[in-house]
Amino acid sequence: MDLQSFFAGHPTSRAVFDKALAIARRDGPVEVRVGKSQVSLRQRRGFAYIWLPGAYLRKPATETVLAIALDRQIASTRFKQIAHPAGRVWMHHLEVDGPDNVDDEVAGWIREAQQAAR
Repeated sequence: MDLQSFFAGHPTSRAVFDKALAIARRDGPVEVRVGKSQVSLRQRRGFAYIWLPGAYLRKPATETVLAIALDRQIASTRFKQIAHPAGRVWMHHLEVDGPDNVDDEVAGWIREAQQAAR
């Protein structure tokens, strides 16, 4: 699958992805992997993931979820969910209504996750 196919019919989600990618690219090259269920931004490992809950949930609260993999837990009411799937990985899930939600605070989290993924 390619980016165009993944985001077909979801221009807002594509705009969120484009903004997250632009933030990450400020610090150098970023690998983009398009999977069946999500698009990931990677260095040595993945650090940010975009997925479309409408593909899996009957009535999703938002069109787009941005998940950021950090090596610490961040206490913020902005996160819908925080998971701890591995010893040094905390997945922070943000419901994102549009690219304006990817603000300076979120950009800082993306850059921190990117640094940790190197």
